[in-house]
Amino acid sequence: MRFKRQTISVEEAVGRLLSDLGRLGEEQVGLYEAYGRILARDIAATSDLPPFDRSPLDGFAVRAEDTAGATVERPIPLQVVETIAAGAVPVKEVTPGTASRIMTGAMLPPGANAVIMFEQTEKPGEMSQEVRIKRQLTAGENLSRQGEEVRRGSIVAKAGERINAGTLAILATFGYARVPVVRKPRVGLLSTGTELLEVDEPLVPGKIRNSNAVMLSAMIAETGGVPVLFEGLPDELPLAKKRISACLDQVDLLVTSGGVSVGDYDVMAYLTDEPDVRLLFNRVAIRPGSPTTALVYHNKLICALSGNPGACFLGAYLFLLPVLRALSGGGKAQAKRIKAVLGETYDKPCPYPRFLRGRLTEENGALYVWPDRNDKAGNLCTMAKSECFAIIPPGGRGKQAGEIVEVIPHALPGWSRGD
Repeated sequence: MRFKRQTISVEEAVGRLLSDLGRLGEEQVGLYEAYGRILARDIAATSDLPPFDRSPLDGFAVRAEDTAGATVERPIPLQVVETIAAGAVPVKEVTPGTASRIMTGAMLPPGANAVIMFEQTEKPGEMSQEVRIKRQLTAGENLSRQGEEVRRGSIVAKAGERINAGTLAILATFGYARVPVVRKPRVGLLSTGTELLEVDEPLVPGKIRNSNAVMLSAMIAETGGVPVLFEGLPDELPLAKKRISACLDQVDLLVTSGGVSVGDYDVMAYLTDEPDVRLLFNRVAIRPGSPTTALVYHNKLICALSGNPGACFLGAYLFLLPVLRALSGGGKAQAKRIKAVLGETYDKPCPYPRFLRGRLTEENGALYVWPDRNDKAGNLCTMAKSECFAIIPPGGRGKQAGEIVEVIPHALPGWSRGD
């Protein structure tokens, strides 16, 4: 299988990855820990909202019929029987010829059927036993009725929604101190290759530091997974299988970087020939990263990414992150594509679609994409400034400046962030 690989499209590869995936189980977390998580169950209102008739403004609770004929020139006097603060329960009824001074959010007293704002009365700042009404009201005016926004038992947040600040406000309103969320997937990370050094080790001839592990760890955490770092994978297949088996027992899926090409020591490529392994794919129509591989071993998914940093970054975004979102309950969507004007010509031929790291700008209402000219798969120093992938179709012509191309954004553009 190393030298006889069937090439499939990016879309088909992602489809195969997602086809058998189900959402992980549920766990309960505290409300203050729930931001950004995926709801595991529908959330129902535990009470009406508002829970009682209340005033939406500062003013006076009155009987609308007592304000008939009131004008600025001919205000109508009413006796003030009490002041009702937010959180207090009224103790007096509003009867004919009376009113209650009431604050925003306070419970409406019995007998009142309207609220007039302070600004529509005479001398609103004075605490007085009488108020003079300068405008006629209708019954129900300036009132928030019990249950008018939400009725008890109504679904206010659905399973699969990502919890944002507004969701948290809803959960708090209805008393959800503990929140049912989808469990975060545990993602094992294994790097192959005897050439790799730890970050704190000094460089020696023939060796490089392992940058992919920390990059993948950050991408996994940002997407809602829990990265679990394991020691590097040996190049010998029997030892590699034993290590992989032990790692799979501790995680929901495994991600490897390196060892997917056709070299003599590319252990992940050799693994695809094993009889107890189910291969999903081992070549994708993409540059960089065409040897990206996916397989199932011990009934768990393994995403085997390229060891080249740029190809690893692209492969993680296109293939790994959709898997994490699906396992987390966020749906099975592929990376979203938009259209942009190519800012400069790119005519390097390629048999597969080429995904170029780049940046986005907005000029006169049009979106432009500017490819990173340092586009070799192993180059990584421009990755920190990357905002998107510009897709150059296969063939010898490439794309000329001013033509429209497909773009996959992966970060907010600098002009949106205010950089």
